[in-house]
Amino acid sequence: MLKLFLSSAVKMFFYMLMRPMWLLLLVSVSLMSLVYINGTITNLPVAIVDQDHTATSRSLIRSLNTSSKIDVLTYESSLEAYDDINNRKLFAVFTIPRDFEKRLLNGEDVTIPAYGDASSRLANGLIQVDIRGIYQQILTEYNTRVMRNAGFSDPQINIILSPIKGQTMPLYNAGISFAAITFPGLLVMLLQHSFLIASTRTNITLHSLPQGKPPRIVIFGSLCGLIPIWLFLSLVLFGLWPWVLGYRQLASIPAILVMTFPLLLGVLGLSKLLTECLHRTEMIYLTLAFLTTPVFYLSGTIWPLDAMPFWVQTVSRMLPSTWATNMIAGVNQMGLGLSDNLFNIFMILFLGAIYGALGFFIAALRENKVRGYIKKVKKLMRSSNQKVNNKSSIS
Repeated sequence: MLKLFLSSAVKMFFYMLMRPMWLLLLVSVSLMSLVYINGTITNLPVAIVDQDHTATSRSLIRSLNTSSKIDVLTYESSLEAYDDINNRKLFAVFTIPRDFEKRLLNGEDVTIPAYGDASSRLANGLIQVDIRGIYQQILTEYNTRVMRNAGFSDPQINIILSPIKGQTMPLYNAGISFAAITFPGLLVMLLQHSFLIASTRTNITLHSLPQGKPPRIVIFGSLCGLIPIWLFLSLVLFGLWPWVLGYRQLASIPAILVMTFPLLLGVLGLSKLLTECLHRTEMIYLTLAFLTTPVFYLSGTIWPLDAMPFWVQTVSRMLPSTWATNMIAGVNQMGLGLSDNLFNIFMILFLGAIYGALGFFIAALRENKVRGYIKKVKKLMRSSNQKVNNKSSIS
């Protein structure tokens, strides 16, 4: 039995090495990562139309120039700036009105008209955050100067302007941009999806050989022969690739292997269920190709699980990738230890066992083995009852 298992695993391993179609996963990840090379969104072109031309307006423009997200472009006419934003050359247009400094010094309400392109929500949100922060900084400096001229001391000014001292503790710092949060989840989806297709295709192919279905130990050995290749892919995806892109990467190589191995075992159980449900090779590409995106959205990477309806949370927690994303992001980006993710590992293995058991049950139903098992159980129960009756009659 052990010799059959090892020989089938080695044959499948070298067969996959001779036909390295799995390298297409690295090619797709490389192409996909081109959008993340810059790390974060920077140098967003923003137009400033200065109609005041005072020291305060120029100070506001200089403050905007210091932002890492905004690239300030000055315009003389608002109409010209609006034409450029309609042509997608700008992300926002800010017009500093006339008498801006005068109204500000007189304590009057000042409105800065803003016209933004909201089609890019991430860029638009970053611009709004920078503008509000800079404008609040200018107002704080102005109020400080007015109160100091009125005779207030610096401690009094600090108490009035900042009565509460807040301190921000970063509980989750995934990296330098939103991409660093979504990227681990996307890599888990790609790893799970590719291994699920490979294992299901191997299962179906072995079940439909012309010479008949091989023994189960051969099938299991062939599936285990796929695991070393996807463990290598996990090292590239979760270890090398975040480092290449400049994102946070805290997990060691042994930790990555310990996290990935249960995920692959759980996917093997799911592939057994899919094998019995699909039963044809072409059905793999007609079904699984459309499931990656929904599974990605259900994993909690884009939207938190607690904000989903209860029945959606139930479906999400039935997927191994949900627990794997939580585990890998926690260890690789938040600095958690493997001991903090024992429940995630347990759930992945538990789901894999359930899906594998369902697959074997469906296969037994298809081969009419369930009735044979039921008959054997009935015979055992009858024989045990007869023995009990014989013992009671003898006594």
